[in-house]
Amino acid sequence: MTRRVTVLMGGWSSEREVSLVSGAAVADGLRASGFAVTTVDVGPDPRLLIDRLDPRPDVVFNALHGRFGEDGCIQGLLDILGIPYTHSGVLASALAMNKAMAKQLFSEVSIPVAAHRVVSREEMAAGDPLPRPYVVKPVSEGSSVGVRIVRDDDEGVPVGIDSWPYGARVMVERFVPGRELTVAVMGDRPLAVTEITTKRGFYDYDAKYTSGGSLHVIPAAVSRAVYDEALEFAVRAHRVLGCRGVSRADFRYDGDELFILEVNTQPGMTPTSLVPEQAKYAGISFPQLVAWMVDKAECDG
Repeated sequence: MTRRVTVLMGGWSSEREVSLVSGAAVADGLRASGFAVTTVDVGPDPRLLIDRLDPRPDVVFNALHGRFGEDGCIQGLLDILGIPYTHSGVLASALAMNKAMAKQLFSEVSIPVAAHRVVSREEMAAGDPLPRPYVVKPVSEGSSVGVRIVRDDDEGVPVGIDSWPYGARVMVERFVPGRELTVAVMGDRPLAVTEITTKRGFYDYDAKYTSGGSLHVIPAAVSRAVYDEALEFAVRAHRVLGCRGVSRADFRYDGDELFILEVNTQPGMTPTSLVPEQAKYAGISFPQLVAWMVDKAECDG
C-alpha cells in the first residue's frame, strides 16, 4: 500500500518563504520516491491544522522553519495526535532553538562555544555587554534572522529598548574570526564538512537563500584533524540535544580551534541548502534522503 505523507510548510515565522520552498522540494522528492503526498500551508490556528490532517496521514514531513515549527510547538501537537513526524521531537527541538540552553549542553560535553551572555534590551541600550567585536542574535530564531556583527568602528549601541523585535532577551556572543564550517548528521552518521564563503562579508539570511549568495566548498579544505573533529563534534551535539533524523551543526574555525554556533534541527531543503548537498556528496540522492527521513519518522513518548 502506498504510504501517505503530509508535508507541513510555510507557517508564520520569519522563515515562512524559505519553508515554502523547502516544502515544495520535499513534496517533489517524496513523489519521486513513490509516496502519496499532500501539502499543508500551516497557519496559527491549530484547529485548522487538525482539520487538514483528517484523514490522518501515515507520516507528517515537517518542513517548517523557525518559531512554532522548529521549536517543539508543532511537534507537541503531532505527539498529541499520535502522528509520526520527521526530524527531532519536542525536547530536542526546544533545546536546539534556545541558543543559551543549547550552548550550556554543548559545554557540558566539551564542545567549545564562544564567550556569550544573554542580556535584556535595557542592558543592550546601556552600552556594550561584551568587548567589540561581538555578535548580536535572537535567543530563539534560525537562519541568521536578526543576527548582526557589532564591530569596533560601529557607532552607537546596536539594540535599543524599542528596536528589538525578537523578545525581551538578546544573546551577545564573542565574534570568532575565521571560517564557517557546517556538518549534516543523518541518524548517527556525519555526512561531510562544508566550508561556506560569501562575498557579503557575513553569512546572513540573504547569503543563505539567495542564488549565488554563498559558495559551498565540499569537502572543506581543512586539515584531516580539523575535518574529523568537526564530524565528531556534530554527532556529539546531535546526541546531547537528543536529536533524531537529520540535523546540521554550524561552526566557526579561527585557525586554531573550532567553536560550535548552533544545531539546526530542521535544516533547509531548498535548492541552495547544505544538507541535500552533503547527502549528494555522500552518494544519497534527494529522493532517497527525504524517503529515509519519512522511514525514520516517529512520535515522542
